[in-house]
Amino acid sequence: MHEQAIRLLLDEDIWQGLAEALPQADYDAISVTEAGHKGFSDEEILAHAIVEGRAVLTHNIQDFARLAETYFLQEIEHPGISVARQFEKGKLLRRTPALLDTLTPESLANTLRFV
Repeated sequence: MHEQAIRLLLDEDIWQGLAEALPQADYDAISVTEAGHKGFSDEEILAHAIVEGRAVLTHNIQDFARLAETYFLQEIEHPGISVARQFEKGKLLRRTPALLDTLTPESLANTLRFV
């Protein structure tokens, strides 16, 4: 594992190939499906991520940006939320590790970042 590694939970809308590629590249990442939470609401996904100490990666910018704001206003801590526009898979495969390599768990915590 990478030193000071961010633990990542990939939302259902994230390409499953990324969930397979990241662990092969020594990143701690698991998909919502692998975690047994397929079909859970966004609120439930974020709650699970908090319990597991995992930041969320999603394409659902609108709903997770709203959740990030709610958590900020209510002073609820979370491991972080990263959102990505729907772009081609190769771009997501390059940008996600680049983001993970530039952040620590502490710098991602309680923030909303764009991949």
